[in-house]
This record gives sequence, C-alpha cells and structure tokens, in this order.
Amino acid sequence: MKTTDTLRSAVRAIEARTPVERDRAIDGLRALALLAVPTGHWLLGGFTLDADGALHNASPLTTFGALAPASWVLQMLGIFFLVGGYASVLSYRRAIGRGGSVGGWLRGRLVRLGRPVLGVTAVWAALLPLLYSMGVPEATLRTGATLVIQPLWFVGVYAAITALTPYCVRAAHRMGAWAAAPLLGAVAAVDFLRYGPFADAMPSWLSLLNLLPGWMFAYQLGVSWGERRLGRRAAWTLLFGGAALFAALLLFFHYPASMVGVPGQDRTNSHPPSLLVLALAAAQSGAAILLRDRIAGLLRRPALWAPVVVINLSAMTILCWHQTAMLSAAVPASFLGTVPGLTVAPVTPGWILVRLAWLPVFAVALLLIGRNTRRFEAPWTGVTRARRALAAVLATAFAAFALGLA
Repeated sequence: MKTTDTLRSAVRAIEARTPVERDRAIDGLRALALLAVPTGHWLLGGFTLDADGALHNASPLTTFGALAPASWVLQMLGIFFLVGGYASVLSYRRAIGRGGSVGGWLRGRLVRLGRPVLGVTAVWAALLPLLYSMGVPEATLRTGATLVIQPLWFVGVYAAITALTPYCVRAAHRMGAWAAAPLLGAVAAVDFLRYGPFADAMPSWLSLLNLLPGWMFAYQLGVSWGERRLGRRAAWTLLFGGAALFAALLLFFHYPASMVGVPGQDRTNSHPPSLLVLALAAAQSGAAILLRDRIAGLLRRPALWAPVVVINLSAMTILCWHQTAMLSAAVPASFLGTVPGLTVAPVTPGWILVRLAWLPVFAVALLLIGRNTRRFEAPWTGVTRARRALAAVLATAFAAFALGLA
C-alpha cells in the first residue's frame, strides 16, 4: 500500500511540475525510440559459449530470417533523429533569442552528450582488469567491450549532425520539407554505385559516404517540422512514399530484409545506413507527425506521462548502459555453462521464448545500474581537472581495446 501511495505521489508531482506549454508528443516519441534501442539489442543479440568458456556474439536472425520484420519496428532511430531535429531547432531558437551565441549553444549540447559516454567508457576501462583478474576470459571481455561501444557510434554521429543545425535551419527556410530530398538523393547515388553494375570497381570505403546524409535525413525533417515548414500534406507523402520505396527496395532491388546487421551477410542496412533505412525513416516520420495530436492527448494522462518524463531524463543512461545490464547476467552465466537464453546459441524457437523471459531481468539490472550511473548525465561539478583527464585517458584506452587496437 505504501508503495502504491508513493508512486501516486510521484506521478502527481511530475504532472504538477510539467509546464503547460510542454510538447508531450515529442517527449513521448523520444521515449518510444529510446526504449526500442535496448529492446532491440536484448532481443536480437545472443551469445554462444566456446570450449574455453568465453562468450561470443550471435544473432537469432542468422537462423530465423523470418524475424527480420521485427527489426522494422525496433529500428526507430529515424524517429529519434526526427524529434532530435525538432527539439534542437527549438532549443537553438531560444538560445539565440536570449542573446546567446551559436558556439555557446552547441557547446552545451555536446557536453551533455559527452559526459555519459566518457563515464561509461572510463568505468569499463577500470572494470576490464578487475574482471580479467577474476577469471573472465579475454574473449568474453572483448565481446563485452564491443557490445558496450556499439551503441556509442550514434552519439558521435548525432553530435556531428547537431553541429550542422544552423545550416539545417537555413535549408528548411529555403526548401521547406524538400530540404531533406538532397540527402535522400546522396544516399541513393552511393547505393547505386556500391550495389549497381559498377559495384566491383568501387572502393570498400565508399559506403562511409552515407553515414552523415543517411542519419541527417530524419534530423532535417525534424528541423523543417520544428520550423513549421512540414505539415500534414507532406507527412502523408512521407508515409506513403517511404512505405512504397521500402517495399520496392525489398521486392525488386533485393535489399536485406533486416534493419540490423546479420552475421554472415555481405550487405547491411544500418552500418552505414542504406536507402532502405531512409525509406523506413520517412514512413515513420510521416506517421509520427500525423499522430502527434493523438499522442499528446494520450500523454495528458498523468499515469502515462510520468514514465515518459523518467525515460527522457535518463536518455543517455539508457543508451550507454543497457548493454552492460545484459552482460551483468550473461557473464556470470558463462561460468555456469549452458544457460538457456543467455549462453546457448540462438538457433531454436525455444531460445526466443526464454530470451523474452530474460527481458525483465535485464530491465531490473538496468534500473539498478542506472541509479548509480545517472550522475554522469548531470554536470560534473566538483570534479577536478585531474580526474577529468584520467577519465579521458581511461575512455581512450577502452575505445582502443573495444576496436581491437589494443
């Protein structure tokens, strides 16, 4: 009874502190996209156990290709970049309106992104030798480091795109919703070169040219939306045009069905993004814009709004630490041998059912980890320069280990 009363009091307090002008739909969409990241990684990321007791990454998509449509739902980075562009342009306008500079605004945004990344990588750098001394195999540590650093590429790309916000604003004013079209065209051109009749003559690094325009596409849509240059008519076009392009790429141009990388496949849609990713992002963005009012209406209910606020306040903690939560169960399990859903190869339908049962365990682990690590999202007041320098050195060492450079 006391727990219920405490939760109700917290819900009422959150509702009371929410400004009337708060755009609840944007926060709701961001929370949905955030939750899709750990859910996708926890569902589609399995392990195998070798003869030495070390963990190695495995994916159920290698065996169960029919699960690929699940990745269409769980791949919501398009929504994340859409609301990121929308929120950034509003924040940018407020900062400039108060007399601030572009540089000052950008520094504030980048510092908020960088603190949690520095925190998780520094902590893991300190953990690696400790875990090794406790008998965790080096191969397991490398698997874990790869998983931890895997989501962090997003932060670097997002930071680079955020730095381009003033240019996105200018493009939105000149071209409206069409400002994202050149980005779509650039990705289509690169895809034609790397997958078309001249593919054999193309260098392997060519795909990297899609990295910035591929993820900037939805961000630019968000900026145009925030600047009120993208309305419902354009949203319908995005929804149906994106869905049609998505279907055409799958049916006639033989793009991989999975939106995430599958071990053993020579083509991937997401690293870096292919045209299929942009088609999905367009359809998702159109749907999000069209459903905005309904989402806002639903989130007027305090019981639904409160968890959205909590998720948004812990955004970077969720992104940075959700793989650690899964590893906190998998690494100890590797010492026990074959544990269904954790150390058993994801090659049977039973694995999927057992992994679903593990999801609440991972969520509780993330909650417990987050209670201690969310401090990295707050300003590092009282932290000396020496400690910050040490954190940077540790983070660099961890990145080198995770990328196989050490």
